[in-house]
Amino acid sequence: MARRAVIDAALAGLVAAALAFPMLGFRLVDSATGLSLATRFDLVLWAAGLVALGRLGLGLLRASTIGISLSLPALPNIRRPVGWVLAVAALALPLMPFADRNLMDKATLVLIYIMLGWGLNIVVGLAGLLDLGFVAFYAVGAYAYALLSQNFGLSFWVCLPLAGILAAGFGVALGFPVLRLRGDYLAIVTLGFGEIIRVILQNWQDVTGGPAGISGIERPSFFGLSFKASAPEGQQTFAEFFGLDYSTDHRVIFLYFLILILALLTNLFTLRIRRLPVGRAWEALREDEIACRSLGINPTLVKLSAFALGAMFAGFAGSFFATRQGFISPESFTFIESAVILAIVVLGGMGSQIGIVLAALLLVGLPEWFRDLAQYRMLAFGGAMVLIMLWKPSGLLSAREPTIRLGERA
Repeated sequence: MARRAVIDAALAGLVAAALAFPMLGFRLVDSATGLSLATRFDLVLWAAGLVALGRLGLGLLRASTIGISLSLPALPNIRRPVGWVLAVAALALPLMPFADRNLMDKATLVLIYIMLGWGLNIVVGLAGLLDLGFVAFYAVGAYAYALLSQNFGLSFWVCLPLAGILAAGFGVALGFPVLRLRGDYLAIVTLGFGEIIRVILQNWQDVTGGPAGISGIERPSFFGLSFKASAPEGQQTFAEFFGLDYSTDHRVIFLYFLILILALLTNLFTLRIRRLPVGRAWEALREDEIACRSLGINPTLVKLSAFALGAMFAGFAGSFFATRQGFISPESFTFIESAVILAIVVLGGMGSQIGIVLAALLLVGLPEWFRDLAQYRMLAFGGAMVLIMLWKPSGLLSAREPTIRLGERA
């Protein structure tokens, strides 16, 4: 086995050298006489050496059967207590002495991605439909809120459900053309749908503002109490009503609690609907569509319901993103956002609610808290995907309790 590991490492090094030679082996040097071609063969050797060492280490780990085990057999028994602990910690976070404005703002962003991950988890994790254009529903929710708020003067509490319903409608519109598609074909179509939405937002300047986006989006209020420094005559601000000194932190903390409540409601809804017939139909469709048809389940309605509900939660998250930022543009809804959300679902474990929370903290929270790591985000994505696929192909916390248990036979 050790010999085999050495051979694999040597072959991996040769392949890495062949790939790195045209990309890293040469560079253009600008000088007084013009451009000249210089070589950087040392970088090629470094790349080949690192790949070979990594492959050798992996091979030796497998040969010695020491590998890193990420399986936690007792995890399903502690999954619910861990969830309650995370929920209580999230509720108590603003009361901590170290919870400053910067921390609360970053925690709010992480919660947005957790909500998006839970929405995509319905489509990918439960129904087994690979969706690479999930960011389109995110964008629909954000633009729906911004346009309804600015053009019709509607409040956040009215625009929020309307944005979710509109995004769900787009989910159904996407679901109809792709009912007969599966696997890679479905992924390609959903990817194209996401790009179509982005291009429309970028070019329909009369409505969406085009590349300039929409600014001055209305902020939510607390039962009619605004978080501004002053209110119109005859009205009160949040600080005045409660006798507090004005602070911009009030709005940040309110937004944090608002997205936290929305995320918890999303989680509760997902856990409950999984126990209903439609939730069981999603999981059955994921396992075997032919068997579903033989049992009388209508795959068309099942797929449409998954697309619609997942899109609805993305619309909610998009509307909150718009009111939090106060500005949106098509550049906020590129394919990389879909990749981030899908990576959260896959790394956390498809179908696992707590796994998505942990993955969001790793993939979104760490780059935000450590800004120096932000430029290495895609490198971290790739490395995390490789490690997870090698040691835990079904995700960090993929083990899930069965939706329904059969009683023992007498």
